[in-house]
Amino acid sequence: MDKIEVGEVFTITDANGEEQDIEILATVTLENTDYAAVAFAEDIQEETEDDIDIFFLKVDQDGDLAAIESDEEFERVSVAFEELLDEEEQ
Repeated sequence: MDKIEVGEVFTITDANGEEQDIEILATVTLENTDYAAVAFAEDIQEETEDDIDIFFLKVDQDGDLAAIESDEEFERVSVAFEELLDEEEQ
């Protein structure tokens, strides 16, 4: 699979077996692993002042999106995306 790009939309199946479209908002590489910050496409398309939920997924060796398993890994990824946002705001 090609590298995941910002703006791409993927369909995932949630814990209830329902399909949801998510959009890639940003990507970062940590320790040779790619991660994506994503949000539900429907939330992004709605013109509202409400905050949207953003979550992080790991890009596995096959280029598929997967859940982050450990709290430590999630914390590292969260900090990396916060730093990326801080850089973009400057």
